Amino acid sequence: MLTEPEKRVMSTCDELFEETLCLTESLVRAYSTLGNEQEALEVMEAWYRQEGFTVKRVPMEASVLQIDQVEPSPIPARYNVMGMLNPESKGPHLVYNGHLDVVPAEPESLWTRPPWEPWRDGGWLYGRGAGDMKAGIAAMAMAVKAVRQAGIAIDHPLTLQTVIEEECSGHGALSCVKAGHAGDFVLIPEPFGAKLVSGQVGVLWFRIRLDGVPTHVLDTSAGSNAIEAITSLFVALKALEAEINALPRHSLYQDMEKPFNLNIGRIEGGDWASSVPAHACVEGRLGFPSEMAVDDAMKLVEACVEKAKAGLGKGISNLRVEFHGFRSEGVVVDMDNSGIRLLGKCHHDLTGNAITSQALTCTTDLRAFHVHGGITGTCYGPVAENIHGVDERVDIESIRHVLKAYALFLCRWGRESHQELVVR
Repeated sequence: MLTEPEKRVMSTCDELFEETLCLTESLVRAYSTLGNEQEALEVMEAWYRQEGFTVKRVPMEASVLQIDQVEPSPIPARYNVMGMLNPESKGPHLVYNGHLDVVPAEPESLWTRPPWEPWRDGGWLYGRGAGDMKAGIAAMAMAVKAVRQAGIAIDHPLTLQTVIEEECSGHGALSCVKAGHAGDFVLIPEPFGAKLVSGQVGVLWFRIRLDGVPTHVLDTSAGSNAIEAITSLFVALKALEAEINALPRHSLYQDMEKPFNLNIGRIEGGDWASSVPAHACVEGRLGFPSEMAVDDAMKLVEACVEKAKAGLGKGISNLRVEFHGFRSEGVVVDMDNSGIRLLGKCHHDLTGNAITSQALTCTTDLRAFHVHGGITGTCYGPVAENIHGVDERVDIESIRHVLKAYALFLCRWGRESHQELVVR
């Protein structure tokens, strides 16, 4: 049941809903692909300052990231931006986290409208990043404004983190965690709907390179085709995917046919249509069970490629495997955590239904908090479709629900006892 002050907060959420959508649209217009996140960061920094938050930029420092043994971003002078309330106060520290970066929208010609020009139609808000995850960021931010505007005091530490590089490395959230801003509990409004995320798989990005022997096409047999050689590795990599999916797995994934997915996402090679290509490179992503260490997953990829080496053909040389970008173990959420239980109660009181959960076959920034900070949290966000695809869209009313859920959670976090968090 909602108390009278909570009902006032919910009413304030409705009053702020159009402003929430407008903030979402402002963020969509800031088309924030890798290396181009500055405008989106400035939108959020301006909003934090307007609302009276203490603003802090957290740099993407290589010295911090090397702790994770992931190659640092090649783009210098980049940062995440946070809005903080009561950073020096005692009490359990709540973190709302969301990523500002988006994947490229190519081919733009397939979109109904330009992907960086948001539009509304039929109860949906469209645009690259509208769902993943700028609507969630707007909702979590406006939830704090609604609580304060409704006259509810926030006297515990609260941090809103808007980070970059979630889509390619996780360096943004990791930088915040390593800099001491992990908090005691984190909520991330990823667009998987109003469900608890109970776990997510481990993820590894890899790059395979090799060299061939170039020659003129008048006699292709005199050379060694690097592109043909590298594509022949796909059979071995798909066999590795099947092998990993046959391993014992956590009960969260028992009913899934293939939770650990291989994706060959990028390939390049050669330099001339009439020359046998002398080089080729393929990049891919591999999911693996939460029980598996990153080093063990890396060894599986290396062993797979080494085993396939003999079948690459005469003249193929300099075969090597590199690891870049994502490199993290999976996550299993503690469903008995007090913050998780509180979110379930908020969901019930808003919808009348018990909250459900889902295990993800992808990864989110939850890994930075769980794996590197030892912090429990979950994802709970709006409903989106076509994320990473054409005409990405987010359900408008689901944004309203997330706005209210995060506001209600904030109200109750501030007044209820979380003894286990304080003790920790």
